[in-house]
Amino acid sequence: MIAEPVTAGGETPPRASLEFGPARVARDNLPGGGFILRSPIALEPHAANICDYLGEWAARTPDRCFLAERDPEQSWRKLSYGEALRRVRAIAQALLARGLSEDHPVMILSDNGIENGLLQLGAMYAGIPVAPISPAYSLNSVDFGKLRHVFELIRPGLVFASDGARFAPALGALDLDDVEILLTRNRPDGLESTAFAELAATPVTAAVDAAAARVGPDSVAKILFTSGSTGLPKGVINTHLMMCSNQQAIAQIWPFVTRRPPVLVDWLPWNHTFGGNHNFNMILRNGGTLYIDAGKPAPGLVELSVANLRDVAPTLYFNVPRGFDMILPFLEQDDALRDHFFSNLDTIFYAAAALPQNLWRRLEALALAARGERIAMTSAWGATETAPLATGVHFPIDRAGVIGIPVPGCELKMVPNGGKLEMRVRGPMVTPGYYKRDDLTGEAFDEDGFYKIGDAGKLADADDPAKGILFDGRVAEDFKLLTGSWVSVGTLRINAVAAGAPMIQDCVIAGHDRDEIGLLVFLNGAGAAEIAGLDAGTPLAELIASEKIRAALGAGLAAHNAAHSGSSKRIGRVLLLGEPPDIDANEITDKGYINQRAVLERRAGLVETLFSGDARVILID
Repeated sequence: MIAEPVTAGGETPPRASLEFGPARVARDNLPGGGFILRSPIALEPHAANICDYLGEWAARTPDRCFLAERDPEQSWRKLSYGEALRRVRAIAQALLARGLSEDHPVMILSDNGIENGLLQLGAMYAGIPVAPISPAYSLNSVDFGKLRHVFELIRPGLVFASDGARFAPALGALDLDDVEILLTRNRPDGLESTAFAELAATPVTAAVDAAAARVGPDSVAKILFTSGSTGLPKGVINTHLMMCSNQQAIAQIWPFVTRRPPVLVDWLPWNHTFGGNHNFNMILRNGGTLYIDAGKPAPGLVELSVANLRDVAPTLYFNVPRGFDMILPFLEQDDALRDHFFSNLDTIFYAAAALPQNLWRRLEALALAARGERIAMTSAWGATETAPLATGVHFPIDRAGVIGIPVPGCELKMVPNGGKLEMRVRGPMVTPGYYKRDDLTGEAFDEDGFYKIGDAGKLADADDPAKGILFDGRVAEDFKLLTGSWVSVGTLRINAVAAGAPMIQDCVIAGHDRDEIGLLVFLNGAGAAEIAGLDAGTPLAELIASEKIRAALGAGLAAHNAAHSGSSKRIGRVLLLGEPPDIDANEITDKGYINQRAVLERRAGLVETLFSGDARVILID
């Protein structure tokens, strides 16, 4: 156990009443100033097939709830481990009978749900890859370009959409000749399809056990699609080895997840590695319960998340910074909800982007009010290509930005690149490559077999790597001003969002080959409306024109400048954007984060406006 530190003056110190694994790092220096960091703690044996864990818990605790989701009457519909295994084996049989294979995998269009989870496990149980696709490609797109690209690349043998009516336009955009459509409800007229219940009732034969026996560490489990910084989505091959080694590493750095079955209330999408690999598989590996949250960090949907948290007190809470930003006001305004939320909580975990320090402080204050102690705040770093964990926090930290140290089994190469240290990863958690894209696979690895992730990092303490690594932005995003000074885009973005809280939803940093830094700002509608004294649903055009918002934003960024006088950190001008980020133009990722490069390229005209004398530009002191 980690001992509680003692401080003078009566201040309550940060504390972690958890058992963490040892925080140890070995360092090997390389010629040219680089080095390799690795955990000296060996990765312990683990399952060869992620579905082995389902069989284990179905045998040990058949009646324990595995998955739960709201039914139409808003009651919790629950699925036990024993029943899940029975249905997964039936689905595996049905997919084998249809001749599905690595060349003709399963494609899922739907949001998280019990049927979605069963279908993914059924496919993987039979050794058939599954490709869960971002619902945004089907529901938020106008031209369905990304969806058609993915469909043509993988050529699935079966496509699943939970609600036929909701996904009808997307299905109509695909060439579905010789492709079976699987629906749970609302079959559109004229669309030939199979009911999900039919698959789940298929009689099981010995073929299922034979297929499961052939599944090994190198078998392809999933194809997860990521757009990266540019271009159309690329399919990242995820093997059983990647996923199982990840969960073993988590169990070693966070032994507390093995001590009692974890309980999650989680919205993070299963088409993404955070929700689908890190969180879903953590429940599966440790015999926990996942309450599927149909809410999202968006107006009108965050209320669903709050209702679920009123019902269920999680043992771990995972979210992205935008999610915490939207949940916090509810916790701050309702003591009963706050106390319930923190009552069973071991740790709060943020990932996908750095948590602004003002949100960190607010979470700490809530924990102190609810429990009389700060709660352990944790994070990690990785990618879809690392399934996802490469580094993890398993020691006390007091602010955002620390991404941990290499987990057991992982080697992290730090390579000097443009004034930063580029991070590269090698280990069992790393993908063998991209689906049907040998060209991309070859470009993704260096001469030593390290995956080139494109992120930069630096040691929190140059003399002690065990103190952790600080995320230092994307190597390719940084740029030089005319002064010759490098601008660290990732760090500046975090500071700008914090300085403009709660008005800035996100921002893009501009200024390449110019004499000062400018921001293109996407407003946080609710936060900006609050500052302006307007209704929460006030149109964006009215918010942008509000003098109160412009003045408050200018004051917040001026305070930032007063503390950061150097040209590479000082923000000179701001332009508020009247159009939200466009997913079809690759301006926003599946999790809702801004693609810096895509925004700058698509909105080049607005960048010129930002650096002009246009009256819409806010000049910062």
